[in-house]
Amino acid sequence: MPDCEISFDMSRIDFRATSDLLMASYWGAGRSDEMHHRAFANSLCVGAYSEGKQVGFGRAITDRTVFAYLADIIIWPGYRGQGIGSRLVQALIDHPDVGTVFHWSLSTSDAHGVYEKLGFRASTDGRYMRLDRVPQ
Repeated sequence: MPDCEISFDMSRIDFRATSDLLMASYWGAGRSDEMHHRAFANSLCVGAYSEGKQVGFGRAITDRTVFAYLADIIIWPGYRGQGIGSRLVQALIDHPDVGTVFHWSLSTSDAHGVYEKLGFRASTDGRYMRLDRVPQ
């Protein structure tokens, strides 16, 4: 794993690079910069840095007490497959602001193995429901 620093300092986030990469992802298509500004401001965000350059991003949507949802975990091309995503997720889970959170969830189409290594498992208990709608 490359030497990388994990930081929760929002002033270090390269908004332009992060927003562009998320809008190019399969889950972020159709989003705008304005949506990302609002989403980031209302989340616990984390960045990964290699030699001072941002190489990863993630956020937790959370009440900081009971529930947290992992979102927008993304690693810059060229840095993927090196364990940085796992470090980002673990840093979010271990953050003191969410120490009492006992329910973490997420959605992924292609990274099940990453999250399983961290203790996540597929939900097949029939309790979870979902509502998709067109935003206003």
